[in-house]
Amino acid sequence: MFLELEKRVLNFIKSEHLFGLAERVLLGVSGGADSTALLHVMSRLKTEGVFKGTIVIAHLNHHLRGAESDGDESFVVELGSKLGIEVVTRSFDVREFSRENRLSIETAGRLLRIENLINIAKASNCEVVVVAHHADDNVETILHRLMRGTGFRGLGGIRPARELADGIRLVRPLLEVGRAEIIEYLTRQQLQWRTDRTNEDYIYRRNFIRHKLIPHLQRQFDESLEKQLSELSRASRRFYEFVYKYTENILDSAADFEAGRVTLDVKLVCFQHPAVQVELIRRALEFLKCGEKDITGGHYEKILQLAKNGKSGKRVELPGGFVAEYAYGELSFFKGAELEKPMCESVTIEVSGRTEFGEYLIEADILEEKKENFEKFKSEKTDFVEWFDLEKLKLPLKIRGREEGDRFVPFGQGREKRVGKFLTAQRVPQRLREKAVVICDSEKIIWVCPVRMSEEAKVTAGSGKILQIQIK
Repeated sequence: MFLELEKRVLNFIKSEHLFGLAERVLLGVSGGADSTALLHVMSRLKTEGVFKGTIVIAHLNHHLRGAESDGDESFVVELGSKLGIEVVTRSFDVREFSRENRLSIETAGRLLRIENLINIAKASNCEVVVVAHHADDNVETILHRLMRGTGFRGLGGIRPARELADGIRLVRPLLEVGRAEIIEYLTRQQLQWRTDRTNEDYIYRRNFIRHKLIPHLQRQFDESLEKQLSELSRASRRFYEFVYKYTENILDSAADFEAGRVTLDVKLVCFQHPAVQVELIRRALEFLKCGEKDITGGHYEKILQLAKNGKSGKRVELPGGFVAEYAYGELSFFKGAELEKPMCESVTIEVSGRTEFGEYLIEADILEEKKENFEKFKSEKTDFVEWFDLEKLKLPLKIRGREEGDRFVPFGQGREKRVGKFLTAQRVPQRLREKAVVICDSEKIIWVCPVRMSEEAKVTAGSGKILQIQIK
């Protein structure tokens, strides 16, 4: 016979498809009330034969409270032994990591926890990491985000599940259970847990929200604040899921992702609903690993204003040294000045003859051979040799480096594309992108070398003079 809390957790696992009931799961157990309750619930599900998988306990010693931290570790190890569950422990110095990386204690602890949980999960062959965030944590998270500014994604609060890394999922089975219910569950069964005195320290904003702000707000409401914010959270998540899926469908058209840089098509972005505009920007920043937790609503507002004003060369400075810059109808995101490389000055290609361009030597020759002899040359052709219909070219020809806003019609395709987006779609390696050069006539790009020539300059059966360009 399951207790009410155990039933609710089981139903939530099933309804949200958090994990299969036969999987290997890694439980993060600190020894506090929440994770201790979660461990006992999972152990009960296994004892009753509902959960047929394997449970592994992970305990992370932060060394923030001296002997008390070591006491937590001993408590969890002993608890695992009583329940017959394997316990894996890891120790790290959060304060030292915080100092070395100039992070807050909270941020340093979070990063180290995630890293160690992933490593333990991999070593233990667990595809699921289970943690004990509950409904009160969700309320605190929503209020914390409201205080610093947030959108619908932030109002969605803590998600029941998310991807961590390498196929490992993080899930939260207690997310619809309140803290009071957890304490009642433990007390009713006379189960022990550890108390972390730092949870009472108001220098941490979350503790202030938990112990001061929430009780004050609750006194202003007749209904449960937790219930009202939980409903807001669910509605916001549903809306965000719609925005996410819509954005996913237009992402290939709107964005060009390259190593260290993301470029958005401003016209397409500005045409979208404001929620989609913000999501496109968020995707760009996420790709660059720009600390999303440090990006506020004010930053998004400034970036959108930058896009709408349309003044080339204007930029917005972002946390972590990242930059949003508008130029030629595109909004680019990158990290500081280190990625800003001066464009190569164009050089006129001598036809027929040899031209030097940096480390490259370009040979341009007009071929006199009959077309029936071209099959012989095709077998000898490389990515750095290309043929063009000379009558389709508007001389002079020039060679240069890639520039923002470059477009061409790729061979075999019927419409113009941005060069960067084409290279992304073709999965061209970064090392090759960096070496790519552009050859153009006075009107258009005829070759993005060594990737693809232009459809507008191709040789056909009716071609007369043929220009061969070879780059060494």
